[in-house]
Amino acid sequence: MADTVPKLILGSGSPRRRDLLATIGVVADAVRPPEIDETPMKSELPRPYCTRMAREKVEAVNADPDDIVLCADTTVALGRRIMGKPGNAGEAAAFLMAMSGRRHKVITAVAVKSGTKVWERDVVTTVKMKRLSNEELNGYLATGDWRGKAGGYGIQGPAGALIPWIKGSFTAVVGLPLAETAGLLQAVGYPLWQAS
Repeated sequence: MADTVPKLILGSGSPRRRDLLATIGVVADAVRPPEIDETPMKSELPRPYCTRMAREKVEAVNADPDDIVLCADTTVALGRRIMGKPGNAGEAAAFLMAMSGRRHKVITAVAVKSGTKVWERDVVTTVKMKRLSNEELNGYLATGDWRGKAGGYGIQGPAGALIPWIKGSFTAVVGLPLAETAGLLQAVGYPLWQAS
């Protein structure tokens, strides 16, 4: 008889993260998005902010000691400025215009907890947004795809037409860097690549 596989709890309500995990054959046993304060600290830089968010999320998820908890945070940074999830279309437009024709960074931090130990990785990807015309900006805003997305866009949706290139991990920009996540899961003993 095989050892019992630990339960995997995904501490995220993001359907994109669930879909990405499914591409590597991982299906969470439970989904428990934690409630934490995501307000950046005064003069906090994007990368430390992002890793702090992932760590605070993984610590806030209610789980048994044998469970494995997986959380992630994606932060869009323009220089030292954190571009969070826009509250309305006007804020989304301001974010997109600030990034128009420029490069920005997308940081995704992943935290995995098993018992009292936490493993962490963060991945930084450089993204170039084309110079947006008013027609492109308004057309994208009209899709509503900006809602609930850091920086006001999701590369895997209609905004993909606005991104001519990236340097780094595509899956990290979507919300979960798969190579690094797979490595963390294997480090805590979660079986990947095994027939069930």
